[in-house]
Amino acid sequence: MGVQTSSIESAIVELERWFSDAGRVVVALSGGVDSAVLAVLGHRVLGEDSLAMTAVSPSLARDELEGVRRLVNQCSLNYREIQTDEIDDPRYIQNGPNRCYVCKSHLFAELEPVARSLNATMVVGTNLDDLGDYRPGLRAAQEFGVGSPYLDCGVNKQMVRSIARAIGLETLAEKPASACLASRIPYGVPVTIQRLSAVERLEQFLHRLGLSSVRVRHHGEIARIEVPVEVGPSIWQHREQIVAEAERLGFLYSTLDLAGFRSGSMNRVLERTTGDEEDRQALV
Repeated sequence: MGVQTSSIESAIVELERWFSDAGRVVVALSGGVDSAVLAVLGHRVLGEDSLAMTAVSPSLARDELEGVRRLVNQCSLNYREIQTDEIDDPRYIQNGPNRCYVCKSHLFAELEPVARSLNATMVVGTNLDDLGDYRPGLRAAQEFGVGSPYLDCGVNKQMVRSIARAIGLETLAEKPASACLASRIPYGVPVTIQRLSAVERLEQFLHRLGLSSVRVRHHGEIARIEVPVEVGPSIWQHREQIVAEAERLGFLYSTLDLAGFRSGSMNRVLERTTGDEEDRQALV
């Protein structure tokens, strides 16, 4: 069942009020539907006092960056790109369970002086559903005093997608969940540009085959491919092409995960090694 229109209209009003009260904002625009909706709403309420900023680094897929640029042009957003250097940080490279915290800390450290110069509030697209997953980046946002309009207004992921449709972002409303390329590499395996590139290029290849919801998990010589269970059988018609492309990119073996597409599947190892939330927090 979808979200009722009246509740979506109320959520939009609440979010617009949030931006109006903030006065000036710097929105971290990653390319996903969550941050895109905030960037558009912020611009609609505040105009040039809403600045959308995207961090460009090897962990951001080029397709995601191009999608951001299309949105910026489509909606005439006030926009700026910055380079972040998390890939040079040993804590990020070693890829521990706190990798996302390290990455977000780099992001906010770059956004903070911009926001300060504008007397603006940094804003991220964290929604209510994100609180139910392991997301150490949330701690970085708290430490930097970043605003979370969705959390303050009680908006979950389904509502975000409904809001996207209501404000004319139909294509984004259907966009599969996205995450940085480093999330495809198992914890403890160093993040390298080579591994990020192999994942990105194989996912691009799969997208061109018509697989919009897909993850390529990098397990050394093995590419573990996740697609929705219902489209799994159709991937076999492209089997030889996929195997050949994976081998060209350095994978000796290509596997299809029978459990299907799952955001955050790499976090399962944390469930196995930590007994409760206190243990999990100790990791970050």
